[in-house]
Amino acid sequence: MSNPTTTPTTESPSAMPFVDTPETAIPAREQVKFYQVGSFAVGNRLADVQLRSVQSDPNRYNSLTSGHRACQGCGEALGARYALDTAMAATDGDVVAVNATGCLEVFSTPYPETSWTIPWIHSLFGNAPAVATGVYAALKAKGNTHTRVVAQGGDGGTVDIGMGCLSGMFERNDDVLYICYDNGGYMNTGVQRSGATPPAARTSTTQPVGEEPGNIFGQGKDVPRIAMAHEVPYVATATVADLRDLEYKVNRAMQYRGSRYIHVLVPCPLGWGTVSNATISIARAATQSGFFPVYEAEGGEVTSVTKIRRPVPVEDYLRPQRRFAHLFKPGADPTVLERMQAIADRNIRRYGLIELGALDEDVQARVLAVEDDPTGRFARSVMDAAQVQAAASRSRSAVADAQGKVD
Repeated sequence: MSNPTTTPTTESPSAMPFVDTPETAIPAREQVKFYQVGSFAVGNRLADVQLRSVQSDPNRYNSLTSGHRACQGCGEALGARYALDTAMAATDGDVVAVNATGCLEVFSTPYPETSWTIPWIHSLFGNAPAVATGVYAALKAKGNTHTRVVAQGGDGGTVDIGMGCLSGMFERNDDVLYICYDNGGYMNTGVQRSGATPPAARTSTTQPVGEEPGNIFGQGKDVPRIAMAHEVPYVATATVADLRDLEYKVNRAMQYRGSRYIHVLVPCPLGWGTVSNATISIARAATQSGFFPVYEAEGGEVTSVTKIRRPVPVEDYLRPQRRFAHLFKPGADPTVLERMQAIADRNIRRYGLIELGALDEDVQARVLAVEDDPTGRFARSVMDAAQVQAAASRSRSAVADAQGKVD
């Protein structure tokens, strides 16, 4: 097939006349062939014009272009390029990006080099939402209402360090789209645990051995639901396994004014212990098992969910990852896998990811019977009357002793 890189695709709604720039005039571009491939591939030429992805356009923006230093198979590099290219297409190239410190910033901008071809600002680890708010305020003060602001960061800079700034941005409803690329840990600094690390996953800062190795059940934050609690205009989850879904949600988010939040699951081969060519399949297993629900919400209410097409047990998602290898060794506690499956089943029930009538009877019974708190977050002990009376007596004695010392 011929190479169309020098012939603009005029029928594509997102196509533009191709002009070589310092960012695109690279020798490798002339060797790229856009073959007709399967329906799951980025370069799909079999779809109708209206259904072609932004990434399938040879004249896409390439917001994050080649030459960066991401690991082979990096899900975050894919997610960032997909998201920012879509934001640029939705605004006709009128976007300013604010990037928190983290993997994405480190591998894309080692001074004095950069792989970004768009206006891009580096912030500290935890203040990307605040910096993005400042960019929005500056543009507004200059009378510029057409340039849009996109902030982005990893789960460490979003779920943990940047949580306060993010909540403030949501509360003020600043006109910023914030995208979190969730790889479940601080991968840039040595695979430490974050507030998005799944239960039982091993990291460099979780229990390595013992009766319950890996991350503790009942910890972490569900930031998409936290964003929904702020009742911001638009919230969505997505993965790099479904390109068109991610592009659709970024494009939809750019149609709103006010704070918007998209949480993207991006597998990390280094931190997860997966082979580099399995990034897409691992992300797809996360959704098809129900462990990572994909949905969108407006004004605090879920408006649509991506149904599970090919249900798989959560074991299919966990087994290829070395961070969960201890769950499959001889003598491993089988109840841990049961609790992980319960988390997925709760998601299936909570978001309606599968029509219950389509499930086998035993699976349907399991999903319906799952507890509301499979992680044990709300576990508590209940004292009987004697224990309550004894505790009250100790409290009164402590108060009396303290008063006696004061007197």
